[in-house]
Amino acid sequence: MSIEIERKFLVCGDYKSLATSHVRIKQGYICSQKGRTVRVRLTDQKAFLTIKGPSRDGGLSRYEFEKEITYDEGLSLFALCEPGAIDKVRWVVPFGEHIFEVDEFFGDNDGLVIAEVELDSSDEYFEKPSFLGKEVTGDRKYYNSSLAARPYTTWVAEEKF
Repeated sequence: MSIEIERKFLVCGDYKSLATSHVRIKQGYICSQKGRTVRVRLTDQKAFLTIKGPSRDGGLSRYEFEKEITYDEGLSLFALCEPGAIDKVRWVVPFGEHIFEVDEFFGDNDGLVIAEVELDSSDEYFEKPSFLGKEVTGDRKYYNSSLAARPYTTWVAEEKF
């Protein structure tokens, strides 16, 4: 069993100049029930099927199973997804001893930028780059599955900060 431990932050500064790579990602959800998601992700000519379990520690950690599938399988499964899809570019930003993945959203989530850092333990120290803003770890409205169902562009101003 694989447990993913990550923290999420809104982004409020330059990260692109620090990035070493980026990739366009489209993803949809076959199932996005509270506590359980089944996701299909397409990147360039690769595809992945991911199953995530319920959150632990206030959203800090959760079970994750991910398997690379063929691109054609990914396209076929994408057709089964619930309405609403995620369109984003993921920027890879090394900082200190960690790698930050910064997601710049487009389409119905245009204007939203979130950084994630994966950790080995929930209390692991990590150096925070200056582009990190408010922490949103565990805030369900920032989960990609929630953004697919209720996009950022539909939020009222008070919800965005």
